[in-house]
Amino acid sequence: MNFVMKIKQLHDGIFGLAEKLTEGWFLGLFARFVFFAVLYFYFLNSFGTKVGEGFAGFVQIQDGAFYQIAPKAMDAVSGDVGALPFFPWKIIVPLGTYMELILPTLVVIGLFTRAASVGMIGFVIVQTLTDIFGHMADAQTIGALFDRFPDSLISDQRLLWSVPLVYLALKGGGAISLDAILSRLAPKAQIA
Repeated sequence: MNFVMKIKQLHDGIFGLAEKLTEGWFLGLFARFVFFAVLYFYFLNSFGTKVGEGFAGFVQIQDGAFYQIAPKAMDAVSGDVGALPFFPWKIIVPLGTYMELILPTLVVIGLFTRAASVGMIGFVIVQTLTDIFGHMADAQTIGALFDRFPDSLISDQRLLWSVPLVYLALKGGGAISLDAILSRLAPKAQIA
């Protein structure tokens, strides 16, 4: 057996074993861990800037939430939240605020992982569009894909954010998730 074949056999053996040992549990858990380590506290902190303090404050959407989510609408009413129309802003802003807490938590614990991941992908898209068109992010902040600068705050960063979310949306949270635990506990459906 020649040297190249031995290297290929070694390669296939090592990575085949790694794939077999991690099949079904590792990548979902790892994607959720990456999301937790990199993004969970970012979204949790952002949620905290939109509600009041303490337990009662949890249900009080602050005026700052409207500035963060709908800056042009707030400018149009000279900063008077009361002058905003109920639809869409007084529905969108509270919904966006609470989704910033609920969706990341569902992703991290692995409950409704696929739906929560799709929701987070949509959330990141809306957040990105709000930063670009609502807050008028400059070209340097937006950056560009396929340039030689990997630190663009919006284009590169948000694309990287989507990687674990796309994996979770397509493959689910894996064997170590609440989804998997609940499906093992649920009785199997009987087909008549």
